[in-house]
Amino acid sequence: MKRIAIIGGGASGIVASIFAKNEQTEVTLFEKNSVLGKKLLITGNGRCNFWNEDMNLSHFHSKELVDISPYFSSEVIQQVLPFFQSLGLVFRNKNGYYYPCSNQAQSVKNVLFFELKRKQVEVKTDFLVKEIRKEGDFFFINPSEENLKFDFVVLATGSKAYPKTGSTGDGYLFARSFSHTIVPPLPALVPLRIQGNYGFDGVRVEGKASIYHNQKLIREEEGEIQLSSSSVSGICIFNLSRYANTENVTLKINFVPFVKTDVSQWFEHLACEHPEKTVSEILDGFLNYKLGNEILKCSHIPSHFNYKELSQSQKNSLMEHLSQFPFQVIGTKDYSDGQVCTGGISLKEVDSNFQSKRVPNLYFTGEILDIDGDCGGYNLGFAWMSGIAVGKAILSSVRDD
Repeated sequence: MKRIAIIGGGASGIVASIFAKNEQTEVTLFEKNSVLGKKLLITGNGRCNFWNEDMNLSHFHSKELVDISPYFSSEVIQQVLPFFQSLGLVFRNKNGYYYPCSNQAQSVKNVLFFELKRKQVEVKTDFLVKEIRKEGDFFFINPSEENLKFDFVVLATGSKAYPKTGSTGDGYLFARSFSHTIVPPLPALVPLRIQGNYGFDGVRVEGKASIYHNQKLIREEEGEIQLSSSSVSGICIFNLSRYANTENVTLKINFVPFVKTDVSQWFEHLACEHPEKTVSEILDGFLNYKLGNEILKCSHIPSHFNYKELSQSQKNSLMEHLSQFPFQVIGTKDYSDGQVCTGGISLKEVDSNFQSKRVPNLYFTGEILDIDGDCGGYNLGFAWMSGIAVGKAILSSVRDD
């Protein structure tokens, strides 16, 4: 009987435990919190967007590798939804995003917990793993205390994002103790901090956001944007945030993405149709008043001015702030606001089954690896996929023995 230790009771650790357990294995799942799946419960504001029908590699990123395709087996991808169906989870597809029909993350957690129990996976909560040591062919957990002995170890400890859920970077320390390289982790899917103090706190708007590094366009995203006096957030901003952890970063927002023609001509046409209105009153017709007031302020236009009273430089500034409002990015918010992290265990030291190339029978799953995904179910998707892949790889190794 082979003994397997899974360190971390989050999404990937739970699934790895389920897939690694059969009549030839004993699986123990260690979790330092009092409950499993703490982060899972807050995913998608508690609604748990757990999958996306478009599992294209363009939605995943690694700080070191250009080609991440070896880590995304089409066979494993095709197993995820049937796996959850087999557990009894009833889900729906909303515009490509998968949610439990209950709209509650608890439903996902419940079916996984039932399967852990059915498979007779031993779960140890409130258990702090302090040290993992390998001697010969065996791993020993907390050798100076419990001295628990295992044939395989899976590090599923997460990254440093959302530390209140227990993700404090322990896994990086364990990986380093086995001579693994850690690509420096940084917060991702996180609000951006901007220079200045703007007057549009609490404004939500549909817009198109573009991020530049050294004046070179890096990526664009469109969707709802949330503005505050000193930060910018929203799903499209989160997807850009991984590019903001460096210097000389500028964010430009188009607040009129619905205008498909020249913005100057479009606005001038509006002004001609309503000659009695001030520029402020025209802006009120399609923008939140707080945002309109800030655009006027940044364009140096008095609120009582009519469009025909504007100088050409004021008109140019108005159009720039409507369609390319520039923000100087001074960084991101910290790990407590980040949904995931960039960086992690270098993929150069991990095979396509997520086994260490340095230490046989040591595996990694989920966020601890140098792979992060966009918003939209991609990071949970990778948790399921890596958990399935690792569980199956361990069973294959057990059979070969």
